[in-house]
Amino acid sequence: MQKSVALKYILPFVQWFGLMVLTAIFFDYLLHKFNLLSIGYWLSYPGTLLIILSFLYSLRKRKLIERGSPKKLLSIHEYFAWAGSILILVHAGIHFNAILPWLGIIMMLVTVGSGLTGKYLLKKSTEILKAKKKSLKELGITDEDASKQLFFDSISVDLMKKWRVVHIPITILFTILALLHIITILMFIK
Repeated sequence: MQKSVALKYILPFVQWFGLMVLTAIFFDYLLHKFNLLSIGYWLSYPGTLLIILSFLYSLRKRKLIERGSPKKLLSIHEYFAWAGSILILVHAGIHFNAILPWLGIIMMLVTVGSGLTGKYLLKKSTEILKAKKKSLKELGITDEDASKQLFFDSISVDLMKKWRVVHIPITILFTILALLHIITILMFIK
């Protein structure tokens, strides 16, 4: 029995995003329970470091660095950004002290959601389109007829490939808000 598209492709997306939020809530709960709130403050450093290291993939992809396998760096990008986001969420906690950090947190969540969209939905839709083309070819259908039959699927996948056009500005906005937060902290540090 085949799984539905929602179970196969959307559920992992929701699971990873939900797991990130629930993990952060759990760690924040533990810090509150054992009166270790100051640890949450310090988690911003490893969280930020993990997120910065996750950008090695972007540097490699744009050929600004030449070391490392792009596939391996993409995997590191995904997991480091995800883990770093958990640490930043624990750092943020449920404290409403200022607007700027919360705008940064909201943009971080949007960025992670956008990244997970690229990871699961774009990748899987591309795989489905390739599998459909392959099965049509195995039935003896020409490339031209297969392209006609898969016209709307191809357009959908092409539109999803433009996801990066959205993901990059979202990431830049998140980076700007995070930098503004760090600068204001440094300005008012005692």
